[in-house]
Amino acid sequence: MKNYNFTEIRTPIFEETALFARGIGDETDIVGKEMYTFKDKSDTSLTLKPEMTAAVVRAFIQHNLGELRPINKFYYISPMFRQERPQSGRLRQFHQVGAEIFGVKSFSADGELIILAIDLLEQLNVKNLELLLNSVGCQTCRPKFIKKLVEYFEPIKEKLSPESQNRLQKNPLRILDSKDERDIPLKKGAPSIIDNLCNDCKSHYEGLKDFLIKNNVAFLENPYLVRGLDYYTKTAFEFTSSDLGAQNAICGGGRYDLLVEQLGGKPTPGVGWACGIERILLASEKYEDTIEQKVDIYFVVLKPEFKLKAFQIVRELRKKNFSCEIDLLDRSLKAQMREANKLNAKVALILGDEEYEKNSVKVKELSTGQQEEVFLDNLFDYLKQKIR
Repeated sequence: MKNYNFTEIRTPIFEETALFARGIGDETDIVGKEMYTFKDKSDTSLTLKPEMTAAVVRAFIQHNLGELRPINKFYYISPMFRQERPQSGRLRQFHQVGAEIFGVKSFSADGELIILAIDLLEQLNVKNLELLLNSVGCQTCRPKFIKKLVEYFEPIKEKLSPESQNRLQKNPLRILDSKDERDIPLKKGAPSIIDNLCNDCKSHYEGLKDFLIKNNVAFLENPYLVRGLDYYTKTAFEFTSSDLGAQNAICGGGRYDLLVEQLGGKPTPGVGWACGIERILLASEKYEDTIEQKVDIYFVVLKPEFKLKAFQIVRELRKKNFSCEIDLLDRSLKAQMREANKLNAKVALILGDEEYEKNSVKVKELSTGQQEEVFLDNLFDYLKQKIR
């Protein structure tokens, strides 16, 4: 995030419920089914954050962040809460890393965010990624498209799943996102939103696709991708990984040009994404079964009465940015050396009778077994050469 010049933002674990109802949409699954909502002692309805964008926008407005600079780029790492059935990749408390850009209308902000997500996921060893891309239109073209959508589904609504029948009245666009087996074949003949975009949305979408192509970013157009939040306009995108099984979405986002104004701020374009950290871990584990624990130095103490001196040495080494571990269980030399190897330590420092008297330690390289006595006055410089 630092390399992309994003600044961290933190918001409270809970917000007033009205924020999410207004920002996300009353008819979304999140607001309708999944939020943890309660009243405090002053009878104010509060909700544990189910997502972060509405909370970031609230903070953006409240603290006049748009007045500080023309473009604001924020990232966050935060827990979220949704009351749904726990399963692989879907938890009631989960964590997200996300990024938001405020103040840029151009598709270049969408493109930069997509490339940032790719760079992040690739560095975190997530494989088999696929980028799905769509445009969900805007307040000009979307109502006309929704009317066409209703006209298409109305004659066949009895064949739709009960949930999609309900959505037909309240949020028809979400039918396109349905994973229900009854809805999937019926969606295939539905009108495409791409064919119904206004000139502004079409220009933005074509510009983004061209931007991605020129930056060697592969993507798959998916006219059924609408995302689960009402605030999206124009760009909608999602990253999936085939290593995650049924719940294969690992990152999703899009543009929300109306949200700041909708929540009481000055008209400000915005675009962002969020990645599920637990899903990143699940996808990464396919290729990295264990995360090795490593330290630079393991300090072996041969007598309990030497421990105070050992701690003083270890503290100085830690201050100089060496990662150190010291035995706290008064174990034998053999047991301590076994622990040093288990922690993949680069060297073991051994403090015995002779070293204690001479103000020195034995330095043993664990990869070669070579051992050398080093006086404490020279220890830092010696280790700097050996370890760094």
